[in-house]
Amino acid sequence: MGHCLQLCSFGATKIVPLNLAFHIAKRIAFNRQKTFSRFIIRLSITATALSVMAMIITLSFVNGFQRTVSEKVFNFWGHVRVQKYEPNKSLVAEETAINKDASIEALIRQDPDVLQLQSFATKSAVLEKNKEIEGVLLKGIERDYDSSRLHPYLSAGRWIRFDTAGYSKEILLSQQLAAQLKIDLSDTITVYFISGIDGARTYRKLSVVGIYKTGIEEYDKLFVLGDLDLIRRVNDWAPDQTGGYEIFLKEHSSIDSVSNRLSDALPAAWMSRSIREVYPNIFDWLSIQDMNRNVIFIVMSVVAIINLITCLLILILERTRMVGILKALGAEDGLIRKVFLYHATVITFTGIGTGFILGIGLCLLQQVTGFITLDEASYYVSTAPVHIIWWQIVLVCIATAVVCYLALIIPTWLIKKIEPVKAIQFR
Repeated sequence: MGHCLQLCSFGATKIVPLNLAFHIAKRIAFNRQKTFSRFIIRLSITATALSVMAMIITLSFVNGFQRTVSEKVFNFWGHVRVQKYEPNKSLVAEETAINKDASIEALIRQDPDVLQLQSFATKSAVLEKNKEIEGVLLKGIERDYDSSRLHPYLSAGRWIRFDTAGYSKEILLSQQLAAQLKIDLSDTITVYFISGIDGARTYRKLSVVGIYKTGIEEYDKLFVLGDLDLIRRVNDWAPDQTGGYEIFLKEHSSIDSVSNRLSDALPAAWMSRSIREVYPNIFDWLSIQDMNRNVIFIVMSVVAIINLITCLLILILERTRMVGILKALGAEDGLIRKVFLYHATVITFTGIGTGFILGIGLCLLQQVTGFITLDEASYYVSTAPVHIIWWQIVLVCIATAVVCYLALIIPTWLIKKIEPVKAIQFR
């Protein structure tokens, strides 16, 4: 009988399954009698499920926040910015003109991580409509600008049409500025420009053809999109002059490395800055989400571990007589520990499986319906974004199982201290 062993007691021989620990654990786990341990088991499964669910939801929501908000910034400004070297000047201000250089553009495009290169410039301006005024920065772009990146944020109207001669007299306005100045589509507004050199003032009549909304107040209340040739005309720049370059990368994870490589390769009069350096407040806020996520992970892990340890202790105490009988029959402590570890493993994996289903289900429901809404002014998004990274979810489940299993070994050492005679008499 290769699959059986013999336990002898008082001269009698009994044939039992070889994997006795698993057999006993299965009988305990599926015992339908109403006992206090059944309530504790259900409570432990519920606590483990809620912990795993909370970790999955937290991970998916933090990933969603970071991806959605950072993509808004990247789509508006690119990943890396190249412009004239001015260390003491604010990066969110008018740029000093640089001459376009085909050799430098080729150098940038040859970088394996670079996807796209676009020219831009900004100019301080004052909008006037219905005797209301507002200071803005006009961001000038060229006709080859990849508008597909900003189309998702176009809430009304259309994209700018560029004239073949001269400059386009069309602009895009944010929804916030349009509401503040009571501007509608197709309205003509007066845009005033003041020279930073001699204080000379000039103005242009421009037509509002589109209204956008990114949800990032730093952009929506400040930037207006227009033709780069208009800025060249106002600043008296040459046709080959620009404010700088926006560089879009294939992967945002390579921002710092690309920026460092460009800093070494660019002329001394030029500089390269990652968009994280230009808008540190937004990315610092996103980094805080990592800390919040880690705190929730720790708290939920501790809750799951404490509940499972408590559950296993109660199971051992409730089965003290059974432990005593098994010891009297010659069972070793290791075999008895396996009984309870098998039982606890069933509880752990039931809780993890339930938490996985509930967590993923809630995340998918949010993706489809967006039923969790947020204050866009505070969080930059109107609905809580969700981004499920499956390998991270699987890693959370595996890590939870491993940590819980290691923690469950601790209470099983209590079995060593149980004496058979006293345990059999235990009530």
